[in-house]
Amino acid sequence: MTRSCANSRGFTLIELLIAMALAGLVLAAMSGLVNNVLGTEEVTTERNQLQRDARFALQRMARAVAETRHLMLPMPDKPDTDWRENVREETVPASPPEGSSSKATAVLAVSLSADVDLDADGFPDADNDRDGRIDEDYPADIAYDFNPGIHLIDDGGGGLVDESFSDNDDDERLNGNNEDPINGLDDDADGVIDEDPGADMNADGAPGLAGVDDDGDGQIDEGDAADDDEDGVIDEDWLDAVVFHLSGNSLIERHPVPWDETANGFISGRDYVESVIAENVTRFRVERPVSSSPGHQLVNLTLELTGPTGSVVSLTARVRLGGAL
Repeated sequence: MTRSCANSRGFTLIELLIAMALAGLVLAAMSGLVNNVLGTEEVTTERNQLQRDARFALQRMARAVAETRHLMLPMPDKPDTDWRENVREETVPASPPEGSSSKATAVLAVSLSADVDLDADGFPDADNDRDGRIDEDYPADIAYDFNPGIHLIDDGGGGLVDESFSDNDDDERLNGNNEDPINGLDDDADGVIDEDPGADMNADGAPGLAGVDDDGDGQIDEGDAADDDEDGVIDEDWLDAVVFHLSGNSLIERHPVPWDETANGFISGRDYVESVIAENVTRFRVERPVSSSPGHQLVNLTLELTGPTGSVVSLTARVRLGGAL
């Protein structure tokens, strides 16, 4: 007996080709959908990472400003120059040429907080002479790093780094050395007050404050005029600078450490370590707005990060000097 196979025949070649074409279209659509989902997830992950990085770096800078007593950079604007010294800004491409680096055009610098004690010796690291007082006896080179202004930083904002011939040109403005003592006046008429003192910090010709027993030992104005705290030692408590600046797309934090480095054979203030606190930085801006009150100096911070896929995150903060977070 013969069984009919009419109902069990296979697909024809044309039917197979049509089925394969339809399957290919379905797979292509699904592949596009999957790629869109994966791409969206990648962008979201990158953006979240940029947010975390920018927030961390901004918090580091904001805390440094909130805990300091001295804003070193930016300086107030100098009216007779064609640039704004009170705004330090730098914009860099997302992928700068290999080997390129910044000249620290955008920079924030403050004196070290009194709360830091890295060597755990019971004295703040900013108290260089370990006498219980902080930053009370500057040398003429107030950072004591044997360079004009802050070592390797464009203090004046004119585009040049350490350009002065004198280490004692603390404002790096090429208009003299030690010409603006700490007396609440703008002695050199450059728009900045008390930024370039000499070893006799207030320039009164006497140790410490003239006619005052600064160290409480019962004697008045004893010793050298450069002994600003009247303790018998001169120039022993400088400003330790905490500096934030760009190098390519990396935001660098320079932090003072208490194990002093020697320079030119002397113990110096050039004792710091540097670390990267944010990558992928494409804009860094620091502004020292005009303050209506000397006791309420503000600092405006802007930080922009751009990821490899083009995601952009920009954060801003306004912090009061010494305001504590």
